[in-house]
Amino acid sequence: MRFLQKTNIDFMARRKLWYGVSLVVIVLGLISLVVKGVDLGIDFLGGTELVIEFDQAPGIGQIRDIMNAAGIPPAEIKSYGNPEQILIRTELQGEGTIVSDRMKAAMQETFASYNPRVLQEIKIGPKIGKELQKDAVYAILFSLIAMFIYIGFRFKFIYGMGAVVALFHDVLVTLGIISIVDGLTPLTNFEIDQNMIAAFLTLVGTSVNDTVVIFDRIRENQKIYKAMGLMELINKSLNQTLSRTIITQGTIFAVILVLFLLGGEVNRGFAFALALGTVTGTYSSIYIASALVLDYTNRKLAKKSQPSVTRKVSYETIEQGS
Repeated sequence: MRFLQKTNIDFMARRKLWYGVSLVVIVLGLISLVVKGVDLGIDFLGGTELVIEFDQAPGIGQIRDIMNAAGIPPAEIKSYGNPEQILIRTELQGEGTIVSDRMKAAMQETFASYNPRVLQEIKIGPKIGKELQKDAVYAILFSLIAMFIYIGFRFKFIYGMGAVVALFHDVLVTLGIISIVDGLTPLTNFEIDQNMIAAFLTLVGTSVNDTVVIFDRIRENQKIYKAMGLMELINKSLNQTLSRTIITQGTIFAVILVLFLLGGEVNRGFAFALALGTVTGTYSSIYIASALVLDYTNRKLAKKSQPSVTRKVSYETIEQGS
């Protein structure tokens, strides 16, 4: 089934405009990352984290006072999905479950009538947290290197480079927007944890899949339309794969949107990052990966033709002089 038939959109004519849009978004994201930063999850910070559910919503300020009185200065207290569920996180370390036991005892003593129930309890040592941070960075970098090697062998060097630049673009845009919207609404209280890293690795896979489909069609059309210019050929390939792209990526986005809205607080960060990555991945396959292939090839051809023009001018000058 074809969603769109016989489209004739001149994608590549607008590529420089979209280069500028991407650059602006990335710069704004980087500024937000430097100024505002992102919240790291307990996975990477180390410490103790409790998610407690009450029959009625307690006061955040009252919980903070109780934790301070118990000798546990919390790094963060916030609602977790709804006002009756509260996340309490502290970087305080202790042997065994000493810290979490003190936190639970303080809650039971003060909010006994609210019937507090522990839904989640996590303790991560600082050494493990640093190792997880390092492993997360390595996982993303190695996945990008693997994609470059695979596409570089399957197509040409510039195709692999274009795909990897597009993947870097997707990661930077997604991370930057997460930093910008973090904390703006109750639905966008995000933190970088292992679930979020899994989302980044997944978006790398889905984005490169769309890019490979487009590159495959470009390679097929190069054999069929040998006399066609590269810009026209890339536009033709993009229009031919547009229906497939919209159906595939649109289906993925719809499922992730449902997960974001109904999947609960635990899955919300994962779903948001993946939904955003699906959009940026579709965009970058067209206006980053394919556009870079076109610009690089045109520049390479221009350099090859330049010496011959120079020689021709020189020969003409010699003949006129003689």
